Amino acid sequence: MDSVGIVETRYFRFAETPDEIVLESGKRLGPVTVAYETYGELDGDRSNAVLIAHALSGDAHAAGRHHPEDGHPGWWDNMIGPGKAFDTDRYFVVCSNFVGGCKGSTGPGSINPATGRPYGLDFPMITVSDMVKVQKALIDHLGIERLLSVAGGSLGGMQALEWSLAYPESVGSVIPIASTSRLSARAIAFNEVGRNAITSDPNWKGGDYYGGSAPARGLAVARMVGHITYLSDEGMGMKFGRRLQDKEAYGYDFSTDFAVESYLKYQGDKFVERFDANSYLYITKAMDYFDIEGRYGSLVGAFSRIRAKFLVVSFSTDWLFPSYQSKEIVKALMANDRDVSYCEIRSLYGHDAFLLETEQQTKLISSFLNNV
Repeated sequence: MDSVGIVETRYFRFAETPDEIVLESGKRLGPVTVAYETYGELDGDRSNAVLIAHALSGDAHAAGRHHPEDGHPGWWDNMIGPGKAFDTDRYFVVCSNFVGGCKGSTGPGSINPATGRPYGLDFPMITVSDMVKVQKALIDHLGIERLLSVAGGSLGGMQALEWSLAYPESVGSVIPIASTSRLSARAIAFNEVGRNAITSDPNWKGGDYYGGSAPARGLAVARMVGHITYLSDEGMGMKFGRRLQDKEAYGYDFSTDFAVESYLKYQGDKFVERFDANSYLYITKAMDYFDIEGRYGSLVGAFSRIRAKFLVVSFSTDWLFPSYQSKEIVKALMANDRDVSYCEIRSLYGHDAFLLETEQQTKLISSFLNNV
């Protein structure tokens, strides 16, 4: 199957003073810049638009390449393109970097117009609701009154759920994948460990590290901890087991002995090259705050307002957002007599399966969108 080819990241700026957006916290933010990419063509009646929402470490670059020599296609390139799950011969696909991020959209590393310096911790706390409010402004800017579908995995799935609740008349269908209506205590705990790794790094300096040395060690450890939650026990066992890394016997010291240790250190070091530590703090906190039951009283009550069709997908070895959390969403939708399909995909990849299990997801999503 073909790629969407060479793509360009574009930028939309809005919420200029005095028309700043009002965040869920009550704080105001503006101006706001949104980085986004589009793939495919918008049809004449603007009815074929699909919004892709990304996970914690994602960005607007979901498919294609930025130049012919680009060795890094978009993060969901295996799912977006001609003949793929989100078929760009049929659909106009939009993906934006959410507010609070660090890949082109306004976040804690952006310049605070009040001071002329990066926001740091002066950046207001953001929530999933705020992310979606900014996405809605972008979709309105693009002249799209109603999205055919909103889809995403993990935190992207949370945004898709929020779309169905906040703008029920603006969404035809929703595809939350490996996601949840609220984090478990265990997931919140892992996020807190990651945040503590960052804030304990001497280079963090209360979030005011811009222009100096970044808290690289703390962010790398946060990524290492987080990455463990994305994998499954079975998958890690098959990939690494107790295999040693570049040695035939234990070193009997604190050097890297095991292949899994080397892998996690590599993941941490690579992450530091492309991500901002303060954004990691803000985004994980936004995930912790997301709680549909807490906001509406119950899932059943919350979903009484939705109008969209749903395809809910989970993975058998995902212990970060286990399948029971997806089933809770499905049961609440069924209690409201809503149109919902559900599939648990057998996979060894754990939470990361939504990025890797291309074949089965393509069949499910293609068939579902054909009937929206």
